[in-house]
Amino acid sequence: MENMILQLSYLIGSITFIMGLKMLSHPESARKGNIVAAVGMTIAIFATIFLFKDANGQGLHNFVWIFAGLAIGTVVGTLAAKRVQMTAMPEMVSLFNGMGGACAMLISMVEYHHMQHSGVASGTGTMVVIVLGMVIGTVSFAGSIIAWGKLNGSIKDRTIPAGQILNFLILGGIVVLSCMVIGGMSTGQSLFYGIAILAAMYGILFVMPIGGADMPVVISLLNSFTGCAAAFGGFLYDNPVMLTGGILVGSAGTILTILMCKAMNRSLKNVLIGSFGGAKAAGPAGAKEQGAYKEISLNDTATLMAYASKVMIIPGYGLAVAQAQHTCHELEKVLNEKGVEVIYGIHPVAGRMPGHMNVLLAEADVPYEKLLEMEDANDQMGGTNVVLILGANDVVNPAAKEDPSSPIYGMPILEVEKAEHVIVNKRSMKPGYAGIENELFFRPKSSMLFGDAKKVLQSLVSELKSM
Repeated sequence: MENMILQLSYLIGSITFIMGLKMLSHPESARKGNIVAAVGMTIAIFATIFLFKDANGQGLHNFVWIFAGLAIGTVVGTLAAKRVQMTAMPEMVSLFNGMGGACAMLISMVEYHHMQHSGVASGTGTMVVIVLGMVIGTVSFAGSIIAWGKLNGSIKDRTIPAGQILNFLILGGIVVLSCMVIGGMSTGQSLFYGIAILAAMYGILFVMPIGGADMPVVISLLNSFTGCAAAFGGFLYDNPVMLTGGILVGSAGTILTILMCKAMNRSLKNVLIGSFGGAKAAGPAGAKEQGAYKEISLNDTATLMAYASKVMIIPGYGLAVAQAQHTCHELEKVLNEKGVEVIYGIHPVAGRMPGHMNVLLAEADVPYEKLLEMEDANDQMGGTNVVLILGANDVVNPAAKEDPSSPIYGMPILEVEKAEHVIVNKRSMKPGYAGIENELFFRPKSSMLFGDAKKVLQSLVSELKSM
């Protein structure tokens, strides 16, 4: 009976994961989807703790350690999630993803250590799962920690001499040593842990040179790695919930990575090897002399927007830094009251992680139907009177279409120059996250509105209300 209830709990957990992932595809149901998946996970965890029995009929013990770990993890995770600023959301996602990779790595290490001391011979299939879980989990952990450091600014881009050759050598070493361990050529633990060290080195070296503009793709890729590593843990423990969850995360992360690469018009190989947005990015395109830019006042900006029929707002990381999403929504409502249609143009790689701008605006209760994907936004750009760019840079850079020497050449962008007026809100004329100068700022249709996004938007709202 206990085993039947346990398997039923696993089935419920698997179904809720699938339902939750489906509900996450739409902002209106995303919060509920998170709750549904969390409830399924909770059921599976407690069913395992109290109902699981091994081949000898023995259940789990050490409940003090188990519940202490659950309590500490719950408190730390809850506090971190509640206190994190929207600007820090990408690094928190990367850090949490790294913890998932570390768990998969530790599971493989514990199981290998257990087999070494139990004297029970393991099959080739089991050893393949253990080694793959450890390697992928370690790469995900090490790479995610580097990504976390790069996103919060504590780790800078580093281009290592002959880095690609070194990575291939390390990868080759991992493959050779893994084959030796799986084939039973080594019965000690030193070779196994040597693989872990090489995998950690590979994770560090493969993420280190990748520049800021590619970080959304890297985060998505590392997320898929963690999912795959968790799935191997599911195979190892014959646990349907771990297996289902890992497969869902791994497949979803892989699909998202492919879509992100497509949105940037680049291959995954080019992202991982080309390092666009890193130290190489400041090339000829960044050094080219530009003309003069022109500024626009708050009053003139408010006047243009008040007498427009359609305004498109393009959010970027600067909006998140200023925590101005609520003020932006207030501006939208004031313009709507004056009969102005307001829509949002969302580039898939705007911000620091996939969907960053969608999450940012959803937090401010911006209606989902007003968020236009890049293709739809470009279709409506010609009929737009004013485009207001809030802290976005690389996703509106015309060099992506016009300058073959630019590192972002070929990346689809929001074609803002099709609109009548382009107003760019930035703190300064510094390049964006990719480190590339933006020629848009010097074009005839463009005007610069300098200042903190929140303060500028608050002033615009005040100006519009007084008209």
